[in-house]
Amino acid sequence: MYVCVCRAVTDKDILEAIAEGATTVRQLKEQLKVTESCGSCLESVRDLVKQAQPSEAA
Repeated sequence: MYVCVCRAVTDKDILEAIAEGATTVRQLKEQLKVTESCGSCLESVRDLVKQAQPSEAA
């Protein structure tokens, strides 16, 4: 699914960048240029970063 339509970046692209070491929205912005144009993808990018982080054990 496209997350950033302006830059044609998919959720798979973002998850791949996260798997390769990107841990913040800023790093994804630098690498994939997401959130730079209209910014409407920011919440989706944040959600993907949050989902990719290991959950803390209770």
